[in-house]
Amino acid sequence: MPPLDHCCNTSSPLHIAIIGSGSAAFAAALEASERGARVTLIESRPRIGGSCVNVGCVPSKIMIRAAQIAHDQAQHPFPGIAAHQPAIDRGQLVAQIRQRVDELRNAKYEKQLQDQPDIHLMHGRASFIDAHRLRVIPGDDGGDDQIVAFDRVLIATGASPVIPDIPGLAGSPFWTSTEALFATETPQRLIVIGSSVIALELAQAWQRLGAKVSLLARNRLLKSMDPELGSALKRLLEDEGMEIIEQAGIESVRHDAAGFTVITRHGEISGDRLLVATGRRPDTEALNLQAIGVETSKRGGILVDDRLQTSVEHIHAAGDCCELPQYVYVAAAAGTRAAINMTGGDARLDLSILPAVIFTDPQIAAVGLDERQAADAGVDSESRLLPMSQVPRALANFDPRGFIKLIAERETGRLIGARILAAQAGEIIQTAAIAIRAGMSIDDLAGEFFPYLTMAEGLKLCAQTFRKDVSRLSCCAG
Repeated sequence: MPPLDHCCNTSSPLHIAIIGSGSAAFAAALEASERGARVTLIESRPRIGGSCVNVGCVPSKIMIRAAQIAHDQAQHPFPGIAAHQPAIDRGQLVAQIRQRVDELRNAKYEKQLQDQPDIHLMHGRASFIDAHRLRVIPGDDGGDDQIVAFDRVLIATGASPVIPDIPGLAGSPFWTSTEALFATETPQRLIVIGSSVIALELAQAWQRLGAKVSLLARNRLLKSMDPELGSALKRLLEDEGMEIIEQAGIESVRHDAAGFTVITRHGEISGDRLLVATGRRPDTEALNLQAIGVETSKRGGILVDDRLQTSVEHIHAAGDCCELPQYVYVAAAAGTRAAINMTGGDARLDLSILPAVIFTDPQIAAVGLDERQAADAGVDSESRLLPMSQVPRALANFDPRGFIKLIAERETGRLIGARILAAQAGEIIQTAAIAIRAGMSIDDLAGEFFPYLTMAEGLKLCAQTFRKDVSRLSCCAG
């Protein structure tokens, strides 16, 4: 069958093939089109938009917000407002999630395509024939395979949930994050296997929506982060009634008519539903990358440089299929920069100052280096930790949970990192990120004006603790 396009034809616009249609892929498609390229988007799933809008960021944040409303109705700190157990209708909540997901996918993806005549969408599963041709196998609609020739290609196939090799798990009706987000019935007892972002966010949401949650961690909570974050969050989640077992030593899973039983070194844990949230793996196995010499990590992540270029010069990759931080804003930025580079520009992806947020309540946010990372980088650092009980806005909210920690280079006082466990930590962290980017010192930050009774004022107060005892200051000391 003849190819849809012939590569390296100088009389026609540059042809860029993009495998995927999520955040990285779409950002690249729009940028490449604006820069004069003709783009073919190839999506293997029926719906475009990738994980974030369809089964990730958007639906999870809606569910988390609904869970917070339910929790506040029953547990808020104001005695003059009668607390009560909320009546929860999961069917209505899921319908609302689906509606907003559909609206955002339509506005940010489907309508965008209608306005971009130089972007052509194909549905099918793509794999490399050689370094300049793709075979696209159609989906359920059938039809013949098609061959797509290209001048440049961006791989942006995303990632899928990792399913651990636990005896008895395969073949059982366990949940991944997708089933957990869109389930229309509330389990009485939910077992969650996992200890990082997705596991913690969904475990707390379900606990607040009426399930009794048991969370089983292979190691400790958030083992790749500052230990103080995980240990403090563990105490707060247990205060809400969640059972958390670290170093669980999961041996096997059993499923029968009564539900699930997880056998651990600490005994058996039973529940009517089981959520497996143990990370995500790059979707690269079906691409036939070995045939064209694109190098990958042991787990299948594509290796790219700061120009998003792979080991093959005209082949780029972006998003969760790469060995890059798995954040949608990183994916979109990488897609845009890859498109600039594929069309003759020179753009670099700088991840040196990357803020990250976990949307538990309280939230966790981080940017820059912690003490261990600073030591590994050969930086002599010092840090201060300010309990949120020292932040006036947290006291006014009757929510003193958590802390702000700032890390500075000892010799110069230059701010190099921040770790926050607090309500609205995700809104606070960007101020710290900009301060690090600007090369501000602790004294610079301590001398800045912060509006009184804001959560971000905690950054100023924490900076002041490097020089003084803030508990002895007036409420709005400068």
